[in-house]
Amino acid sequence: MPKPIPDAYLLLAPGCTYCPSVLEGLSQLIKAGKLGKLEIVNIHAHPEAAEQVSVRSVPWCRIGPFELDGAQSPSALTDWTRHATEGTGLDLYFRHLLETQRPHAVTHIIQSDPASLSELLVLLEDTNLPMSVRIGIGVVLEDLHGDPVLLHGQPSLLRLARSNEANIRADSAHYLSLIHSDEAVALLQDLLQDEHPDVREIAAESLDRLNAQYSQT
Repeated sequence: MPKPIPDAYLLLAPGCTYCPSVLEGLSQLIKAGKLGKLEIVNIHAHPEAAEQVSVRSVPWCRIGPFELDGAQSPSALTDWTRHATEGTGLDLYFRHLLETQRPHAVTHIIQSDPASLSELLVLLEDTNLPMSVRIGIGVVLEDLHGDPVLLHGQPSLLRLARSNEANIRADSAHYLSLIHSDEAVALLQDLLQDEHPDVREIAAESLDRLNAQYSQT
C-alpha cells in the first residue's frame, strides 16, 4: 500500500526576505510529486489566516503535521516532507519547536499523544544539545507536572539516569522529582551514592521535593 502524500500550507507576505525561497522549495516538491497540494496565502490580503494559527511572522508553513517557522532550505523542506510521509521525525520537530521558543506547542502535542513524550526525552541524550532546547525540555516537563501523562516518560528517565554522562544523570534526577512513583524514589535513592557531586545534590533535592509532595497527600 503506497504511503500517503502530505499536503502543504504556506503563509507569506510581499517584501518578505525568505518567503520566495520557501515558496520555490515547496513548489519543487509539488513538481516532484512529493507533496499532494500546496495552499498559499498572502497574509496582507488575508490577515485572518495568520490569526487562525497564531502566526506573527512569515514565512510559515505546515507540511503534514509539522508547522515550521522562518527560513527553510530546500533540503530541510525535503526532509520534513519525507518525515511527514513516513511518520517519523517527531524528535526533530520537538527540537525545532524548542529552538523557536514554542515549548507549549510541545506540551500540547504530548498531552494529545502521551507516547510521544519519549521522543522528547531522547533529545536529552545529545551531549551537544543547545541550551535553549535543554531549557525548553524543562519548561515542557514542568508544564506537565501533576499530569499522569508524565508516567509515559518514566522508562526513558530511569534509563537516562544510568547514563555514563553526569549531566544527563543530573537532568534525569531532577525530572524524576516530577513523577510520583516508587520506581522514581528508588532510583533517586541510588543516585545519592553517585560518583558525581552534582548528581548526588540534585538527587537529594528531588527526594526532598517528592517527600514534601507525599506529605501533602
